[in-house]
Amino acid sequence: MAGQIHTDLQEAHEINVTPFIDVMLVLLIIFMVAAPLATVDLPVDLPASNAAPHEKPDKPVYLTIQSDLALALGETPVKRNDLISTLDAHLGDKNKRIYLRADTSVPYGEMMAVLERLRAGGYLKVALVTLDAGGKAPDAVQ
Repeated sequence: MAGQIHTDLQEAHEINVTPFIDVMLVLLIIFMVAAPLATVDLPVDLPASNAAPHEKPDKPVYLTIQSDLALALGETPVKRNDLISTLDAHLGDKNKRIYLRADTSVPYGEMMAVLERLRAGGYLKVALVTLDAGGKAPDAVQ
């Protein structure tokens, strides 16, 4: 048996994890670079609403925030400090829905300040008025 070559060629039954670790490290680097890019603040131009319009009462109460941030109840100008007392005198019922219109140039914070003033005054039924998708008649989004 001296001329016989003995070879131990057996199958390896373990997984080689080195390529797996390399791929995971590359993915980790990609996600570390891409994650901060996903949180960049961009200006947003919100579209008109496609919501189905709701029926409006015979005489809806429109509160308008104009581009110069002045308030108007219907066609009558109203001071911010007198808003709740004017609504109380005009409506007499805090359960009546108020339709809030705002110019597109009004900052979001100003609109939220008016909504907060309405909520503090007990007016919780507020509908936002938008243009429909075609830019035609105003619709209320509740």
